[in-house]
Amino acid sequence: MILGDVESYRLEVKRSAAKEIGDLRKADCQRVVARIQLLASDPRPHGCEKLSGAEKYRIRQGDYRILYEIDDSTKLVTIVKVGNRREVCR
Repeated sequence: MILGDVESYRLEVKRSAAKEIGDLRKADCQRVVARIQLLASDPRPHGCEKLSGAEKYRIRQGDYRILYEIDDSTKLVTIVKVGNRREVCR
């Protein structure tokens, strides 16, 4: 699922991550989607962390973590996983 060309980077959400987003409560879902959309203009925002041992990044939105990959050559941000911060990255 591709969310679109907001500014400089395209956003793509893996099917499994889209399901995880869809399973969130409505208010949490809206906040997570808004945070993901901001990644199009700034894929490395303040507070993001590069994961050791993987070419992935992580940002926090409330109690949730959003894991994503950045491909600078094609200007693509791929959302890999969204979940409760206790469960993601374990």
